[in-house]
Amino acid sequence: MKWQRTINGALARYTGFQVNRVGKAGQAATSVKPAAAKAPEKRQDTPFRPPADPATDRLVPEPVFIISPVRSGSTLLRAMLNAHPDLHAPHELHVRRLRVEFDTSLAEKAMEALGHNRADLEHLLWDRVLHRELVRSGKRFIVEKTPANAFAYERLAACWPGARFVFLLRHPASIAASWHEASPGKRTPAEAAADALRYMKAVQRARTALPGLTVRYEELTADPERIGRGICEFLKVPWAPELLSYGTPDVVTKGLGDWKDKIRSGTVQRGRDLPSPDQIPDVLKDMCRTWEYLT
Repeated sequence: MKWQRTINGALARYTGFQVNRVGKAGQAATSVKPAAAKAPEKRQDTPFRPPADPATDRLVPEPVFIISPVRSGSTLLRAMLNAHPDLHAPHELHVRRLRVEFDTSLAEKAMEALGHNRADLEHLLWDRVLHRELVRSGKRFIVEKTPANAFAYERLAACWPGARFVFLLRHPASIAASWHEASPGKRTPAEAAADALRYMKAVQRARTALPGLTVRYEELTADPERIGRGICEFLKVPWAPELLSYGTPDVVTKGLGDWKDKIRSGTVQRGRDLPSPDQIPDVLKDMCRTWEYLT
């Protein structure tokens, strides 16, 4: 009967079980079987756009993003900048991975009536997370350095039209070597080079598309005062000598490889020697030329 099918369908949806007819006498009864699980629908990314009313929609109008590959010295730079009295540089926040979902169509329609799509609401959430960190620090500007942000530079620029970007580069072969050394049992040197190259290409795309300041890890460790002054000038904050002697910062040093000791010591020390041309994997040579590490 139709009403029986309706009840059975509802039971399957809400409990994962369905009821089947019991067999005749002398026959084995039909067991109660779990209903087949419905595959979750793939989330469709909503088109993103700048804030409709920046003065109202953004509590943090000028966040600073360090756009860098993995193993390029971003933790060292974060620790230095966090020592500045005007700059708060917390651990990696991964705000772009925070998502907003509508549990009901009514909720979605209500937000549409206010002029918000899903991406707009996610941007409000990201901004609020940064704002809370900044207010609790008592400083003027926040610095975010998650390397994976390189893959979302377009959305970050749309979310915060006033954002400032610092592009941190390092010799591609040094990045790959450090990436392998960080987890030698997880990836081979060749796999480390290929994986790190994804980040380098993303950083290069961001450098091409966005205005910003380019900093090289090798120059940062060789002449930290000159590079530090340049960063302060770019960010329009006064020079602070604390950048050169920042004490023991609140960073996790586990797995930081060849700059772990620099952070623990509280002073900037010169990085590893650059690889010779014959030590550069072939897969990285084009990027070395692009970044002018190889002529």
